[in-house]
Amino acid sequence: MLVQKLRLQRGWSQQQLAELSGLNVRTIQRIEKGQEPSVESLKSLAAVFNVEFSTLKEQAMDKVISESQSAEEILAFNQVRKLKGFYIHLAQYVLVVALLAVINALTTPNHWWVQWVVMGWGVGVFFHWLQISERFSLFGSKWEKDQVEKRLGRKL
Repeated sequence: MLVQKLRLQRGWSQQQLAELSGLNVRTIQRIEKGQEPSVESLKSLAAVFNVEFSTLKEQAMDKVISESQSAEEILAFNQVRKLKGFYIHLAQYVLVVALLAVINALTTPNHWWVQWVVMGWGVGVFFHWLQISERFSLFGSKWEKDQVEKRLGRKL
C-alpha cells in the first residue's frame, strides 16, 4: 500500500508509474494489492520514488497496516476503485448503445431493436449505480467499516 500511496501523492496513474519504473502495469497492480514484489521491482520503484530501498522493503515484508493507513483510508481506496469500475461500465454502455443505435438506424430504421439493448443493459448500469452510491446498499462502506472494526476487536 505504500507504493500506492506514494504514486497517488505524485498524481501518477499505474500506467505512468509502470513506464517510469520499467515495470509492467500488472506488476504495479499486484504490488498495490499486497503481493510481495521482487527485489528488482522494489529497487526500480525506490529509484522512481527517490526513497530508500529499505523503506519499501520493510513495508513489503511487514504487510501490516501502518498508523498512516487507517481502516478509513483503505475503505476509501476500495470505494474509489468501485467508482472507477462504475464509470468504465457507464462509458462502455454509452459507446456501445450509440454504435448500435447508428447501426439500427442505417439497417432497419422502421424497427428499433436497439431499445431492448438500452433497457436490458440500462437495468444493469442502474443496479451498478445503486451498489456504488450506497443509497440503498445493505453492505456499504459503513457496514464494511463496522465489520473491520468488529474483527479487529475495537467494537463489540
